[in-house]
Amino acid sequence: MSDPKTVLLRRGEVHSPADPFATAMVVERGQVAWVGSEGAADAFADGVDDVVDLDGALVTPAFTDAHVHTTATGLALTGLDLSDAPSLEAALALVREFATARPDDRVLLGHGWDAARWPGGRPPTRAELDEATGGRPLYLSRIDVHSAVVTTALLDMTSLGPVDGPLTADTHHAVRATALGSVTPLQRAEAQRAALAHAASLGIGTLHECAGPEISSEDDFTGLLRLAGEEPGPRVVGYWAEQDVDKARELGALGAAGDLFVDGALGSHTACLHEPYTDADHTGRAYLDAAAVAAHVIACTEAGLQAGFHAIGDAAVTAVVEGVRTAAEKLGLARVRAARHRVEHVEMLTPEAVAAFAELGLTASVQPAFDALWGGEDGMYARRLGKARASRLNPFAALLRAGVPLAFGSDSPVTPLDPWGTVRAAAFHRTPEHRVSVRAAFTAHTRGGWRAVGRDDAGVLVPGAPADYAVWHTGELVVQAPDDRVARWSTDPRSGTPGLPDLTPGRDLPVCLRTVVGGRTVFVRPGE
Repeated sequence: MSDPKTVLLRRGEVHSPADPFATAMVVERGQVAWVGSEGAADAFADGVDDVVDLDGALVTPAFTDAHVHTTATGLALTGLDLSDAPSLEAALALVREFATARPDDRVLLGHGWDAARWPGGRPPTRAELDEATGGRPLYLSRIDVHSAVVTTALLDMTSLGPVDGPLTADTHHAVRATALGSVTPLQRAEAQRAALAHAASLGIGTLHECAGPEISSEDDFTGLLRLAGEEPGPRVVGYWAEQDVDKARELGALGAAGDLFVDGALGSHTACLHEPYTDADHTGRAYLDAAAVAAHVIACTEAGLQAGFHAIGDAAVTAVVEGVRTAAEKLGLARVRAARHRVEHVEMLTPEAVAAFAELGLTASVQPAFDALWGGEDGMYARRLGKARASRLNPFAALLRAGVPLAFGSDSPVTPLDPWGTVRAAAFHRTPEHRVSVRAAFTAHTRGGWRAVGRDDAGVLVPGAPADYAVWHTGELVVQAPDDRVARWSTDPRSGTPGLPDLTPGRDLPVCLRTVVGGRTVFVRPGE
């Protein structure tokens, strides 16, 4: 790729702690060189390659999505997406339509069904899917990607035999490997390009790819890192979810982390709980215990890599905390804290677990859209756990108060890439005591993602920082009053705080006009 140009952006609003009233910015050699006022910008006009007239637009740091499955996201964007299907009948109709439209696919791939939101609450049967596809191989992952329904023809491609009902755990991993193994390298690259282009169009400058042998494949992972390094688009930071530390390093991963499963998901009844589910007579699935967590954290810390785990249920979170604490007792707390190990999702946190995360220096990589989709008194969380337990999920405010680093993501394709929607979901959490300010949520979705990979100098528009930014069409900028996280807003410039869009539910979200990564433009909205 060519060297980035020197660019002056002027006549806008630049979100920068270096100057809360900045209206202009200079980018040089892929870094922010200066931020300041429109009047001072004239001094730079003759020494730049390009001048961008912002015409009042807002410039912010580009977002970082801290948990993404890029190929699966691209396949959902270009393939069968059932996330909006309102009923079982509608989902089966979409399957029939997709099968007719894709006669040459060796295996039909789809994602996003959620029987918990359908009348009757029943997933499709194998017989129904056989009929809808005309007997062809089909893999349909549930919205949380922790279970799937399949056709007889796909089972025939494995050694599993005629299994009925949604598949979970090892059975699911086996059919998923077979299904994804049918994707050609060309299809995979096209899906990855589609996902990266879509992310760029939303002002996302960095993705944390959470891959692993049970999720994708080594070829998928290394192919994505290579593509992202060779073609203009968002940065991709790779995590490989395997306990083989040498393998993670060999593949170019920043850590043996991401979706290294300690448990499953609430929607599929596989998150591991201390007490049984309200709507099932068991406590879910445990894949790793505290001893295994400790061994992995020790190995990663000694190898200079990040460790990380997928943990959703309270019993799984307990196993992580106990394991990391054991590692800290062996290696020293300061050494474990310095490694910035991370935990994905961490939805069921007790106050004691929150305090332990702060003590151990663990980053909470969380997805506010989960609460927007499944929270509330009548949501999936309440059906799985009861209202009392459900009301304690995703306690973002408690994490921030304790000083736990937060990094926001989507877990796409579980929930869509939607950065401003994510910020809104955190600021307007369905449980009011868990809400955080828009400013705090924005920081978790920009600077928080960089800090999660060990970079404290990025995700903010100040001189010397990477020139990863997005330009937005938005309404009036506001500053939340510190004594009320949601209701009262201030536009008083004396606050000295950079403003952000008003994300009150019902208002339009900002529209991305341009995304720049390392000083290189990777997206421009048509007409701009």
